[in-house]
Formats: sequence, structure tokens, C-alpha cells
Amino acid sequence: MSFEAISIDPETMSGTPVFVGTRVPVAFLFEYLQTSTLEDFLENFPSVRREQALSVLAETNEFLHQELLHRMAREMEAHENFA
Repeated sequence: MSFEAISIDPETMSGTPVFVGTRVPVAFLFEYLQTSTLEDFLENFPSVRREQALSVLAETNEFLHQELLHRMAREMEAHENFA
């Protein structure tokens, strides 16, 4: 799976995942959302467009969903092989 709104480049922030075209780490979005709103994040990081933030949230959600499905399938397979 590729993340269109995320850039990982060793020359930018030592390879920390950032929003494309910025030096804003993607992790900042998730940290903000623990205690604040998307609007607060966007206000404090004006170089990140709303569409980018929403794309990262959607892409991350899809990635986690797929990972959980794969993990569940592996666990079911291991359980069936054990039985």
C-alpha cells in the first residue's frame, strides 16, 4: 500500500514520515487528535492542507484495517492447524 500524502526521505527530517511538501511529521496529526481537533492542527500547521490530513487519516485507517484482517486470518489459520 502506498501513502500518497506521506513522504519518507532520509534528507527530510532524517527520514521521519512527513506530509508531502512539508517538514511536518505525520505523527503530529495523531498527537493533536488525542487532545484537540483537526481544525486546531491545521491552524497550527498551515503548510498542511485539510485534504492532506484527511488523506493521511483515511490511508492509515485502511492500512490498519488491512493489517488487522491479515492478522486475524493468520491467527485463524494457526488455530486450524493446531486443532
